[in-house]
Amino acid sequence: MNLSPLILSLKTTLVATFITFFLGIYAARLVLTLPKKIRAILDAIFTLPLVLPPTVLGFFLLIIFGRNSIIGQALLSIGIRIVFSWSATVIAAVIVSFPLMYRTTHAAFEQLDTSIIFAARTLKMSEHKIFWKIMIPNTFSSIIAGTILSFTRALGEFGATLMLAGNIPNKTQTISLAIYTAVSAGNMQLAFVWVMLIISISFITIMLINFCNKLEVKK
Repeated sequence: MNLSPLILSLKTTLVATFITFFLGIYAARLVLTLPKKIRAILDAIFTLPLVLPPTVLGFFLLIIFGRNSIIGQALLSIGIRIVFSWSATVIAAVIVSFPLMYRTTHAAFEQLDTSIIFAARTLKMSEHKIFWKIMIPNTFSSIIAGTILSFTRALGEFGATLMLAGNIPNKTQTISLAIYTAVSAGNMQLAFVWVMLIISISFITIMLINFCNKLEVKK
């Protein structure tokens, strides 16, 4: 049994989750500092990948990073090719998992007791210190939960990855694509193995979320 889909999936998911972790927290913090009208627009944009079909996201990513696009041509001029590469699997995973990290963190920030933040500002604490010493510690369990959700979503990504990265064995074929390939070839036993594997990994991550929630309740 070729384990490259498992290795590629874990590699892609870990890198995507790492990127999403920082992007999601930054975006959630940024939105809170903006006027309400701009906040509503950005919130809709950041949440949009959560409700759009993955194939639609993949289509737009192809337009952005394709050979005929400005970005695609600029990258090709310096020897970087995104489409049908491993980098494409990471980009697709980041796009689909980002909204979960953003929404979870944003909701946690909104539920913070604003009196604590006002008190810190009264004491002349900088916004940077407020963020790291008050906001992050008080929403840590929610941030971890959002990270785990993002990990799970990135692990199961299929549509956008297929559109942007293709289904190339040992290069871009993740577990989800391996399941698709096995079913298309009529190899149901192999497909079942991959399905049970991804279910097991997802189940473990869900249990981690429940553990984080219990820690939050104890606090």
